[in-house]
Amino acid sequence: MMDDGEAGPGRTYRIETAGRLSRVSAAAACVILFGLALVPVLAGRYVVQDLIFLFYMLALAQCWNLLAGYAGLISVGQQAFVGLGGYLLFALTLRGEINPLLAIPIAGLVAAVLALPTALIVFRLREAYFAIGTWVVAEVYRLVFAQIKALGGGTGTSLPPSVTSSVPGIDWIASMLDVRTPAARDIASYWLALLLMAGTLAFVYLILRSRRGLALGAIRDNEAAAAGLAVDITSVKLAVYVATAAMTGMIGALIYLQKARISPDAAFSVLDWTAYVIFITVIGGIGTVEGPIIGAIIFYLMQRYLADFGAWYLILLGTLGILVMLFAPKGLWGLVAERYDLTLFPTRRRLVVEAEHAERKGSSRTLS
Repeated sequence: MMDDGEAGPGRTYRIETAGRLSRVSAAAACVILFGLALVPVLAGRYVVQDLIFLFYMLALAQCWNLLAGYAGLISVGQQAFVGLGGYLLFALTLRGEINPLLAIPIAGLVAAVLALPTALIVFRLREAYFAIGTWVVAEVYRLVFAQIKALGGGTGTSLPPSVTSSVPGIDWIASMLDVRTPAARDIASYWLALLLMAGTLAFVYLILRSRRGLALGAIRDNEAAAAGLAVDITSVKLAVYVATAAMTGMIGALIYLQKARISPDAAFSVLDWTAYVIFITVIGGIGTVEGPIIGAIIFYLMQRYLADFGAWYLILLGTLGILVMLFAPKGLWGLVAERYDLTLFPTRRRLVVEAEHAERKGSSRTLS
């Protein structure tokens, strides 16, 4: 707390979010993104495909982290919007003859629209009932799409090469990098996945730094106290739910554009699109921007090097999750951040007091 003697004339106050370390982190993130954009030029096709998987799992984890870590909406039904995005892409390209690149944002928009009536149902539920309700809604979507014969019914359908090759830029990539069309499609999907992942990270970070982010922080810390401060909790949660549905829908559309085949069981898989995402967020650190990044990298490495061990791979995943929840309940990043007082992408506000002579010297002191 500030001593009484510290207040007086000549002092100015300001609210600060970013610091020197966060600005360095932002610059480093830009350099890393630029380096990742060059990977297809330098690496082989298998590396590109592995990184596509990492990008969309990280994007999904950031969406779930915003939903659960800040809005307090513990959903186990986010696969509903992954499947919706994928099926909408297939419907728009196969039946509507819309270019896949345009179909991706349309799929996200339609997923957001469909999230509104979904929210009217699940928002009536609380805590564990909400989680179960979201899973039930996802199952309803799965059963509905399994009845649509035009999209393959229960067995699913595939995108023809004429659709997957119609993404703008594929011919240019093939000629510039001297690769065959299938490899060029993977590179185009890679750059789209990288763009969508970076956009999701930026969107979540900017939301958390905005006034709505203040409301989300208040809800996360103490929902009753936030309501007492006139925060409209329902509208804030609804906005987050719809926004994450839109982003998840676009990610789902991109996933199944790259896979080029969809079925109800795969598109609405709770294991692939929710359980793994929850694992990533929890072991990395829920309620932080950095946590899902760490978790996604760990999950990718385990998937890459341990998946061949079959059942042992799932046992190791479960064991790691249990150990983290027991000994690092704030996640691996939370453990590091707490021990070293480290925040790379800060979202909390700090009150900073500056003396006139300190301002001239460009120095400041943070009040706790």
